[in-house]
Amino acid sequence: MKKTAQKSLKTKKKTDKRVTTLGPVEDLETYVPSDWWNCIFNSLYLKTDSDVVEDIQMTRKEVDLFSKIVELKNEDNILDLCCGQGRHVLEFSRRGFKVEGLDRSRFLVQKAKAAAKKENINVRFREGDARKLPFSPDTFDVVTMLGNSFGYFETVQDDLRILKEIFKVLKPWGRLLLDVTDGEYLKRNFQSRSWEWIDKKLFVCRERTLSVDEQRLISREIVTDVTKGIIADQFYAERLYTRDDLIKLFEKAGFSDAIIHGEIATNSVRNQDLGMMEKRILISGKVKKEWSRISKKLTKEPKKPVVVIFGDPNKPDILKPCGVFNDDDFYTIDQLKSALQALPEYDFSYLSNHDTMIQDLSKKSGKIHFVFNLCDEGFKNDPRKELHLPALLEILDIPYTGSSTQCLAFCYDKSLVRGIASEMGIPVPEAFFIEPDDTTFNLPFSFPVIVKPNFGDSSFGITQQSVANNYEQLLNAISMIREKLGYDKPILVEEFLTGKDLSVGVIGNPLTSYKVLPIAEEDYSAVPKELPRVCGYEAKWIPDSPYYNIKTVPAKLPEKTEKFIVECCMKLFERLECRDYSRFDWRLDAKGHPRLLEVNPNPGWCWDGHLAKMAKFAEMSYAEMIQAILDAAEQRLQSPHVSDIPVCTETTRLVQPKTAINRS
Repeated sequence: MKKTAQKSLKTKKKTDKRVTTLGPVEDLETYVPSDWWNCIFNSLYLKTDSDVVEDIQMTRKEVDLFSKIVELKNEDNILDLCCGQGRHVLEFSRRGFKVEGLDRSRFLVQKAKAAAKKENINVRFREGDARKLPFSPDTFDVVTMLGNSFGYFETVQDDLRILKEIFKVLKPWGRLLLDVTDGEYLKRNFQSRSWEWIDKKLFVCRERTLSVDEQRLISREIVTDVTKGIIADQFYAERLYTRDDLIKLFEKAGFSDAIIHGEIATNSVRNQDLGMMEKRILISGKVKKEWSRISKKLTKEPKKPVVVIFGDPNKPDILKPCGVFNDDDFYTIDQLKSALQALPEYDFSYLSNHDTMIQDLSKKSGKIHFVFNLCDEGFKNDPRKELHLPALLEILDIPYTGSSTQCLAFCYDKSLVRGIASEMGIPVPEAFFIEPDDTTFNLPFSFPVIVKPNFGDSSFGITQQSVANNYEQLLNAISMIREKLGYDKPILVEEFLTGKDLSVGVIGNPLTSYKVLPIAEEDYSAVPKELPRVCGYEAKWIPDSPYYNIKTVPAKLPEKTEKFIVECCMKLFERLECRDYSRFDWRLDAKGHPRLLEVNPNPGWCWDGHLAKMAKFAEMSYAEMIQAILDAAEQRLQSPHVSDIPVCTETTRLVQPKTAINRS
């Protein structure tokens, strides 16, 4: 008997006839249309749910929370899926974020557009299905799906399709934030019947039950106008996901680092029946994938094949905080790949397996344009072998970017660079050299001093304990380096300069063209006053350190000082045979006199490194900075004898913030 009744009801659903109300029904699930979401999100929805979806204060608090969870940055490109009438999109946009919204409801999309126009907010809303997103791969940094908009479809496979679509349109290292009802809670605590006044004329009665498989909550809403009678009798269903369900679904869709960020409760003005919004789960996930390759058909001219080489992520690396490549390292590589994607004239491929590097490069000899050498970790992640890969490339007769083996050998030895600089009349701090066998030390100058490994980069071995104010601290600093790096390594002890901490970036080559980037200064204002002003290993690698809050800002220097520093940098660039790009670190003494600290011939190329920051001061994007380095290599390689010709360094004019010196 029951089966017959159900069949009859399903037949009725297929007709176009609409009824005002069905009266009492035994089985709510039978009446739920498979596409209920196509017709329920209308003007009536904005009234019945106005206590939640039209509350601006609630929206602001939610955006505060969501922004914090996904660590939104100003440059992030955000997509809000199932955006409704755009309440979150508009709030994100008010805060200066780049955001757009997509929703299936034409009515709500039009409402969102009207609201944006009213506020003069330039933001895009479009109609679309979350299961088939109208966006290219690798488009967004962040995708949000908020306000309990997940789990509407009849099958889990449909929900999985949504997550896979999101995964596709997110960039590598993009983040997804899902705000979804707490299924486990609602199974136990849903109200089977309720009613509430919406305003003075409207009230709504609700019925709820679990589906036969207990995986969905079936709901019925009867909306009544006191003057018109019943104006809507509608059925809908939402899937009840548990925390474990969501994590498994995220992982199945390809997301990594799925994290539950606790719960979010809704406190509405009416504070009556909140239904599915009563208690929700916040879950986020990251996208770890390769950038989608751009079709070669996009360009008519054949692309130049370029091989990019990195450190080996599968090998230990003593310079990393945990001794291995971590998420930050992989994110940095992906940001680089993103920048390279914007350069249409090249076809980039990547090598990072150092066990097969020699064979892999041998196969490339004579077949590629050049190698983009970004392996500053050294061969097999040994920093003492940074010059090994350039040497291999020279043996194989493969052109490459960056400085030569000889230059890298020079600059790896801090004491040697000091000697060359002094010989050229370039001022350096007072210092003395400690041999591995030395056990007694005579300090030829006054405290404070800073103790450094003579060999190395990435500030390895330099911490706040490296600055010594007395002999006891000096001995401790020396012991610390020897314990960390070995007793067979020489150590450099320099006078510790207390003036401004400066960096100068140069991109290009003197005989073709070059750009001197605006001088950068380390801002130590966020560092506790009792700590020494030093930008060491902690500042670069340890997020919990007070030094991690150091900011890099455009330097404010007297014209004479800037001019002198730049002239010295260009002399050193030529004398040390630097190529394509380099960074020079300086510090002022207490009287404001500049002193050279070290030269970095192949400085860090990462998106948030010092070179990128200086490029930003010159209004260059990260992609433009990478392009400039490649252009410099191109120009140099077209003039193969450039490095053999002496350079006469001319007087360089003052570098201003947001201005770079160009010579061509």
